[in-house]
Amino acid sequence: MSQTPRTEFAQALRAVATERGLDAEVVIEMIKAAIVAAYKRDLREHGGEENEEFEQDAVIDPVTGETRIFEYPVGKPKKKKDVTPPGFGRIAAQTAKQVIHQKIREAEKDSIIEEYSGRVGNLVSGLILRFDGPNVRVDIGRSTEALMPAEERVPNERLSPGQRLTFLLKGIEDGPRGKQIILTRGDPEFVKRLFAREVPEISTGSVEIKTIAREPGVRTKLAVSSIQSGVDPVGSCVGQKGVRVQAVTNELGGERVDIISWTEDPQEFVKSALSPVEVAAVKINEKLKSAVVEVPEDQLSLAIGREGQNVRLASKLTGWKIDVVPTKTTKVKKEPKEKKEKVVKKKVKKTVKKK
Repeated sequence: MSQTPRTEFAQALRAVATERGLDAEVVIEMIKAAIVAAYKRDLREHGGEENEEFEQDAVIDPVTGETRIFEYPVGKPKKKKDVTPPGFGRIAAQTAKQVIHQKIREAEKDSIIEEYSGRVGNLVSGLILRFDGPNVRVDIGRSTEALMPAEERVPNERLSPGQRLTFLLKGIEDGPRGKQIILTRGDPEFVKRLFAREVPEISTGSVEIKTIAREPGVRTKLAVSSIQSGVDPVGSCVGQKGVRVQAVTNELGGERVDIISWTEDPQEFVKSALSPVEVAAVKINEKLKSAVVEVPEDQLSLAIGREGQNVRLASKLTGWKIDVVPTKTTKVKKEPKEKKEKVVKKKVKKTVKKK
């Protein structure tokens, strides 16, 4: 049995078909269409006219890559004749090479996209390449370029080309140039994934982040709980001497992170969500899902936060509408001085008579 001749065309075709997981027949059909288009372009460049009453077809030897162009009346392929121009083999070879290389690039990109599709929701490391207006182009390895849109950025975060950062792979979207890998640093899920990386108890499932509220670049609040007895969920996230929460804060560029213990008791949950404020009382309205929180007057501004940030994040975290009011104080009525003196004198007189 004779071996198939190992020509450059056959090797290139085999590389596309086997290494890239593509169908050789599909690649050949694409090459044939490109060669027919090249033939028509070459015909026009040499002053020829295309006859719409005829169709053209390319026949390619899958081993040698030799190409012939045949023409036939529309709908009558049996009446085809060879119209291959002299020297057209060079044009056909170049066209075939371009199509094969293009198909290889497309196959590589599809393979990479498929690989990253399985990593959606995970953290990735990337190098900032350049800026497309407010959007950021990021190299995430294997010559793969991802996009962090403006809405996924942290407001006021300073970025520069060549800077290496951690991102959350948010998803893969269809764009003008095909599928595009989307990254984020502004999503609350990004903070959750950072804690999962730093806190083994979260990775193993013994500690769970129940809810999270975030204003990117400024502050984040998260409520945690433990499903394993003896495990302190807040302490696990903070870490010894605060090393774990500090690692997350550093990655977030100094963004403040408040960690509270989650509870099913709405009063206690709302109270904890306003931490570090000392709450005097919490009145819950189950029907309106609202809460009125009383705090000492000297802590009112702390409870509300700058531009309402603390109470706003607490509301997002708990799912309750929270109104913060100062503690009500009852004034003690003072008796007139003269009346007090009369009462004292009467008591003294009564005491003397008894003696």
